[in-house]
Amino acid sequence: MSSLYNNYIYQPLLHVLVFLYQHFSFHDLGIAIVLLTIIVRIILFPLFHKGAKDQAIMQKIAPKLKEIQIRHKDNKEKQVQETMALYREHKVNPFSQFLLLIIQLPILIALFKIFSKGFQEIQNLHPYFLGFIDLTKPNIIIVLAAAAAQFIQAKLTLPKTDKQSKNLSTAERVSRQMVFIGPIFVVVVFLQFPSALGLYWLTFSVFSVIQQIIINKQLNIEQELKKEGKKMGIE
Repeated sequence: MSSLYNNYIYQPLLHVLVFLYQHFSFHDLGIAIVLLTIIVRIILFPLFHKGAKDQAIMQKIAPKLKEIQIRHKDNKEKQVQETMALYREHKVNPFSQFLLLIIQLPILIALFKIFSKGFQEIQNLHPYFLGFIDLTKPNIIIVLAAAAAQFIQAKLTLPKTDKQSKNLSTAERVSRQMVFIGPIFVVVVFLQFPSALGLYWLTFSVFSVIQQIIINKQLNIEQELKKEGKKMGIE
């Protein structure tokens, strides 16, 4: 199993990083990491797009899910049936985020191994970003930037609502708490590791923010078109 992991995940990522460092980054390791992150995101774009879209839809249909839970609080079977019907209606997979996490995990482990130990395998490598940030050591600026990007991305997934927090469901409260817990977790964790890993997460999160903005605009346009269609049908 370890040989498969090394041959098909760790070594290819390391070789791509070295290639980018030597040919496309002006021998700036930070730029090479940014390029590698973009390549990973492009390769996995369909999965990330589906996961981000499902997450945004789940937030939008949260009030309807709450209505189903209240309406069928004494009939769990009916509650499950209507919940699944709602998922099918909106073509959403509630488990897509877990699948995405499972797919990401081996890549994250490989990148952690590269950024923490793999640099030693690269000859004549200067582990700096923009000429002065040592990527082998933690960097508070990169970590705070990564946390801020994650905060923005998480906020973009939340639906706009005028409801007070006391009227929110448990799931909605958890989602809103995670907006703050996620960035705090990023700061606490990434301050313990080389800033190369933080730079990867920063680039990753910025890409996610851009993607989420595009998805939200698409969903809003689709929603407006549906409303217009219903109005025309009634008239």
